[in-house]
Amino acid sequence: MMRPVELTQDRPRAILSWSSGKDSAFALFRVLQQRRFEVSCLLTTVTEQFHRVSMHGVREELLDLQAASVGIPLEKVGIPYPCPNDLYEEKMADVLSVWKLKGAMHAIFGDLFLEDIRRYREEKLAQIGIKPVFPLWLENTRALAEEMMSVGFRSIITCVDPSKIDAGFAGREFDESFLRDLPSGVDPCGENGEFHTFVYDGPVFKRPIRVKVGERVMQDGFQFADVSLA
Repeated sequence: MMRPVELTQDRPRAILSWSSGKDSAFALFRVLQQRRFEVSCLLTTVTEQFHRVSMHGVREELLDLQAASVGIPLEKVGIPYPCPNDLYEEKMADVLSVWKLKGAMHAIFGDLFLEDIRRYREEKLAQIGIKPVFPLWLENTRALAEEMMSVGFRSIITCVDPSKIDAGFAGREFDESFLRDLPSGVDPCGENGEFHTFVYDGPVFKRPIRVKVGERVMQDGFQFADVSLA
């Protein structure tokens, strides 16, 4: 299995938006393959009350293990639940400004095709003076999902929007069987918010994270599957 290249000081420094899921992990894989940037940190928002990754519902201890296995420093931004958008933007701007002072002039995202999300990131980062990078932008998402699997990424579905796919998909492995069972019209990478994932192994990891799927819980209209250490 391919492992990430060694970081050096001769490439532009960047931070990477790390959701704990497959898209951000694959974006990291791509930029490391291409040797475009020195990725200085993984940036993640964590809800302070629950100690979980925002939206994905991943336990903070698993997030910490991901960063340790990847070998890149983790920057956690604590946010309340619920979090007003202006407070979220203020906290993110503060953290990004600090990293800019450290020399990180780029921010990498695993976004795939949602134009409104891209414009939002571009506008907010322009105010700080950081340039966004989208290494997976407009790739065919079915082919992208299959490539993630073929290079060795292993993920679990941690959150499902039951208005878009059946709640029973929560807790399943992100694999070929999962893709075959998705209803027609559902994006294979879940880019429209159909589902979110937790990556526990792949070519950017030095070692896999051994996990198990526990309780399924419906909260705020979303079905979550609790993933914990095995």
